[in-house]
Amino acid sequence: MKSEITWQGQMEFSGGPEGYSTTVDAARPLGQGKAMNPKQMLLVSICGCTGMDVVALMKKHKQPLETFAISAESELTDGYPKIFKEVLVRYTATGAVEPAKLVEAADLSMNKYCGVSAMIAKACPIRYEIVLNNETIKTAVAHFEE
Repeated sequence: MKSEITWQGQMEFSGGPEGYSTTVDAARPLGQGKAMNPKQMLLVSICGCTGMDVVALMKKHKQPLETFAISAESELTDGYPKIFKEVLVRYTATGAVEPAKLVEAADLSMNKYCGVSAMIAKACPIRYEIVLNNETIKTAVAHFEE
C-alpha cells in the first residue's frame, strides 16, 4: 500500500494511492477549508471500513437493510499533538432485519475485522452504538485482541 500527496499551496494537498485522488486542507485561517482535514478523513475512514464490514455480513445473512448510515465523532485533546479523546461510532439502520444479526455484524467489525478501527483503538477508546428503526439496541466499546 502506498500513497502520495503534493502540496498545492497554503495548506492544501492533493493526491492519493494508485490513481485515486483526493484533497486535504486546513480550516481558515491556516488553510482555505476547501476539503476535509486529515483528522476528518480519519473519521470517514473508520465509517467506511466498518460500514463495509457490516454490509458484507448483513448480505451474507440475507438481512434486508433499507437504509444504513455510519457516523463517527470525536473531540480533540487540549495539548499537542491534538489527538482524539475517544471516538463514538453510530450505526443507524432501518429495515426488517433481525436485531441480533445487526448487533453481531457491528460487534464483529468493532472487535475483529475493521483494521482502521483497530489502529485507532490503540490510541483512544472507540465507543459504538447501534440504532435500528429509531431504537438504540446496543452500546459497547470496541475491543480488538492483539
